[in-house]
Amino acid sequence: MAMIIRQAIADDALAIGAIYNHYIENTVATFQLAPHSDTYWQDWFTQFAGSGPHQCFVAEENGQVVGFAYSLPYNTKGGYDQTVLTSIYVDAEILEKAPRPGLGTGIYEALFNAIDSIHRIYAWIALPNEASINLHHKFCFRQVATLSEIGFKHGRYIDVAVMERPG
Repeated sequence: MAMIIRQAIADDALAIGAIYNHYIENTVATFQLAPHSDTYWQDWFTQFAGSGPHQCFVAEENGQVVGFAYSLPYNTKGGYDQTVLTSIYVDAEILEKAPRPGLGTGIYEALFNAIDSIHRIYAWIALPNEASINLHHKFCFRQVATLSEIGFKHGRYIDVAVMERPG
């Protein structure tokens, strides 16, 4: 069955949570320290109700969500309304066992098409992460800063690349 990229729906919240919780428990890609409950993920998803610059897209294969990308407010202060922060995650099992070329590209492309009226888009990437840096470069992001040892997880301090692109 072919890969489908589509706007996420509330029924996708638990699958999104399962993918993200893996990254919480096993990587430094996010600085969350403990996995979230199903209730958390259902509540988290409500922020994507309606149209506008805060969107969530998924990749689905054989009826199962295998990746997602989303945009959220960069900051809650009104002067930042035309700026978003984006993130993308792919099911780790797929990355390890059977990579799907173009999977991340497809999800991000759908997201960026949906938020094309935004002025600035940012992504924060825990380092090292060559694959994520390369994906962001593909979408014309440029690294504008490195936040030195900003996070601490799994017994070590982690740098974060701040990537930026025009909307």
